[in-house]
Amino acid sequence: MTANPRKHEMVRDRILDLLEGLALGAAIPAERALSDQLGVSRVTVRRAVDDLVRDGYLERRQGSGTYVAQSKLAQPLTASSFTADMERRGLRPSSRLLTVARIPAGAPLSWRLGIDPDDEVIQLRRLRLADDEPLAIETVHMPAHLVPGLPEEELERRSLYQVLSERYELRIASGTQTIEPTMTNDEESAILDIPTGSLAFLCRLTTAISDGRVIEYTRGLYRGDRYVLTAELQPSPNGDGLAYPARAVLSAAVASPIR
Repeated sequence: MTANPRKHEMVRDRILDLLEGLALGAAIPAERALSDQLGVSRVTVRRAVDDLVRDGYLERRQGSGTYVAQSKLAQPLTASSFTADMERRGLRPSSRLLTVARIPAGAPLSWRLGIDPDDEVIQLRRLRLADDEPLAIETVHMPAHLVPGLPEEELERRSLYQVLSERYELRIASGTQTIEPTMTNDEESAILDIPTGSLAFLCRLTTAISDGRVIEYTRGLYRGDRYVLTAELQPSPNGDGLAYPARAVLSAAVASPIR
């Protein structure tokens, strides 16, 4: 038995009305409860909810239920800090330092940081949160000789770029970033409180100071259900289409009214 298309659209609109009274991240009533409340079949409710999930109003969490989705705001892909980006959106950013180590650069890191393989590197692994919600895991590598006596305790309450600027007078002048899709492993999923195998963005960022020396190589893993990648296009030079990019944007999901 198939759901009446017209009825399904009406139920979708009625569920949308119900969402206006719920907080972001709140669970919606179960399928059976919605069916009883709206006086329609569970098939019709399921189809309406499927549409709302697809359109980004709701999100399903494995083994938990269906929730009002967080909306998304644009976060420019610049070398600005996570802390500054979240504060601009009225969120409370925080960091949890997972590990700190001094390690030999080795071949891969020496190539990325422009140092010798035997040189030491400071490796910081941090969980980044906004309003106490885990959003990303960042692993930062910096040449140890550029940041002697790096104050680990400050990195849980201050931006790394603030520390580099104020303590070492090192200011970011340029950077490159790559982004690719990936899936979270067991450890990453446990840290981010999401199911194993969840979609995520893998971001690799390299930044340099004004004299060209590389100060940082960061590998960031960003939750796929909280970020979306978009790009603004511009006319191609020969006028036969659009070219990438006028601006690339990674959008972060934060608390704001449903639209």
